[in-house]
Amino acid sequence: MHATRKLWTWLAVICVLSFAALGWVGREIYLEAPPIPMQVRSTDGTVLFSKDNVQYGQQAWLMAGGQQLGTVWGHGSYVAPDWSADWLHREALALQDLLAERTLSRKYVELDAGDKGKIDVMVKTELRTNTYDAATGTLALSPIRAEAVRRTAAHFNDLFGNAASLNALREQYAMTPNALPKAYDRESLTAFFFWTAWAAATDRPGETNLSYTSNWPHEPLVDNTPTAGTGIWSIASVILMIGAICGMIFYHSMHKEEGDPVPAKDDPLFELKPTASMKATRKYFFVVVGLILAQVGMGIITAHYSVEGTSFFGFPLAQILPFTISRTIHTQFAVLWIATAWLATGLYIAPAISGHEPKYQALGVNVLFYALLFIVVGSTAFGWLGTLQKQGTDFAFWIGNQGLEFTSMGRIWQILLFVGLLFWVLLLGRGLWPALKKPSESRGLIAMVFLAALCIGGFYATSLTWGPKTHYSMVEYWRWWLVHLWVEGFFEVFATAVIALLFTRLGLIRAASANTAIVLETIVFLFGGILGTLHHLYFTGTPTAVIAIGSMFSALEVVPLSIIGVEAYRNFQRSKAAPWVQNYKWPILCFIAVGFWNIVGAGLLGFSINTPIALYYMQGMNMTAAHGHAALFGVYGMLGIGLMLFCLRGLSDRLAWSDSALRPMFWLLNIGLAMMVFISLVPAGIYQAWASVSRGVWYARSPEVVHSAFMETMVWLRVPGDIVFTVGVMFLVLFMWRLVFQNRPARKLAAAQLAIVK
Repeated sequence: MHATRKLWTWLAVICVLSFAALGWVGREIYLEAPPIPMQVRSTDGTVLFSKDNVQYGQQAWLMAGGQQLGTVWGHGSYVAPDWSADWLHREALALQDLLAERTLSRKYVELDAGDKGKIDVMVKTELRTNTYDAATGTLALSPIRAEAVRRTAAHFNDLFGNAASLNALREQYAMTPNALPKAYDRESLTAFFFWTAWAAATDRPGETNLSYTSNWPHEPLVDNTPTAGTGIWSIASVILMIGAICGMIFYHSMHKEEGDPVPAKDDPLFELKPTASMKATRKYFFVVVGLILAQVGMGIITAHYSVEGTSFFGFPLAQILPFTISRTIHTQFAVLWIATAWLATGLYIAPAISGHEPKYQALGVNVLFYALLFIVVGSTAFGWLGTLQKQGTDFAFWIGNQGLEFTSMGRIWQILLFVGLLFWVLLLGRGLWPALKKPSESRGLIAMVFLAALCIGGFYATSLTWGPKTHYSMVEYWRWWLVHLWVEGFFEVFATAVIALLFTRLGLIRAASANTAIVLETIVFLFGGILGTLHHLYFTGTPTAVIAIGSMFSALEVVPLSIIGVEAYRNFQRSKAAPWVQNYKWPILCFIAVGFWNIVGAGLLGFSINTPIALYYMQGMNMTAAHGHAALFGVYGMLGIGLMLFCLRGLSDRLAWSDSALRPMFWLLNIGLAMMVFISLVPAGIYQAWASVSRGVWYARSPEVVHSAFMETMVWLRVPGDIVFTVGVMFLVLFMWRLVFQNRPARKLAAAQLAIVK
């Protein structure tokens, strides 16, 4: 107990210091973010853009699809270009032509190597020189650059309008015509794109060859290449990771865990009678399966748009379901169904652990269910209709689709979801309170479950921190608080503690050992995980310190994964501890699959893109998608399914349970995911990385690469894995179907057998 108390103290200290450091970095980002000029004007007095244009242009882009329609500074979807890189490249080419025509009276392509070199130097000087005057808030451009900006803006104005000459390009970008019907919206959009490209190329004040985005994207035309710090901190992070893994293995070998207890002869939970609130969680799990079906369907459509753009095997599906909506639902539902499974698990285990059913608990569980259902249906419907009807920026932000990846629902729905999560914490706390008050060996685990739940509810408040005019660097800062700390952080702690608690209830691990192990694992995970959030922010207009801190702590995120295989093997051994444990075979195998995908998806694929030098070339490419699919479904998805199966085991009649459906479900989901990732996404990501290194980010995201024969072949090679995966989902549906329609006959048979015995 004394050792565990020390670990809790260390956990508190690490959390306080880590969040203090993360808050300090946020302050520095706010102070040093790329300035938004009050005016962008030519030195001849012509005003090109205003601050209002830039800020409203950000809203216009988000309304048009935002991070579901290409990327800015590398964050978003991968069919359309990175607009910052695309603008920068187009403006540099326009400037080349203008300078060649006006200084040498010839086209750039007609020049010899010497003259091209002179023009190239002029282009780099023009684009890298920072002419922003902080005193007046004015960004002054030379008349010739102003003309290049106008030419570039005309392209994007036509692209987001309905110019017939760009129909083929829109098809390649999976864009529908008239994404922004209003001229002012398109004008402001070009201001925002210009500003993001300007910040990516111009030198920071007092610096040389160091832009506000640390020279991202790679663009040889303006000498945007990795900084020395990008390379040095990458090397340092790899060395730290190797050393920390060695230290973790050494510690683990020197501190052998106490052996597992001898399991009981019979299932300790066999006689557990579900309370009314526990039974009320059953419907949550049917919604989980429905959301999985919808997510998979939208994923298939979204992937297909990578080939046809706006059609589905010739049918003009994009007229009613554009790419921006299908991808929004695909990514949003992934988080929602996993979260629903975990929320329901918490509500199920609370009375089971405490042995206490609070008054009106079942009513609370039912109210929360319908409230969450209302939020899911409402946010999806209004986001969909708002996008189709182009209701405007205010509607998109407050009620419709905010255009931010994984956090797309309108602000009203986010507020309602935040209230719902706090209500969930209240219900969970009421159920666990008797167990928290009572001294026991499991109290530490129960406390960890509740604290993690409290953080899940509380940290969703970070989705409410940005507004329509918040600086884009700060939007990304707070968005990753939600996506990384909420989904990848506290949900992980909650799920790990819940699994340990379930194993202790089954008598498969010792409560005292589990207490110590969970606190220690949480310390190791959060020590790297909290500040590891910054690896998402290397190139989003942040100070260079973000690269140093983010790379080092992100490397530490891999450390606990170094021994996860040992834990997976021990769980496999526990599944054979006694004959009755086979009743929980498939939940336990799901937990083992979590260990595998933690190593492969979060560890191998995650660290392959997390070092600054790797991410410099691969941000916004398909290697990120490979990591995302393997980690999100492989780790969190399999964990959600495993927890769901554990709860359903206690909520279903034993005679209605069907392992014959779960066996193919488990293997087909894992094999299909592996096929999808390693046959399609990883090769596509490597090919794009080569294109990014050789010619620049603009090229890796251009139609020439994205719609090349190789890349489209990779999209088609997703089909076998998608089919295998989808069949696995259908077996999960079959399993749930049998639970419903075989439940009644099973009850009748059990009643008849009981009558015979009597």
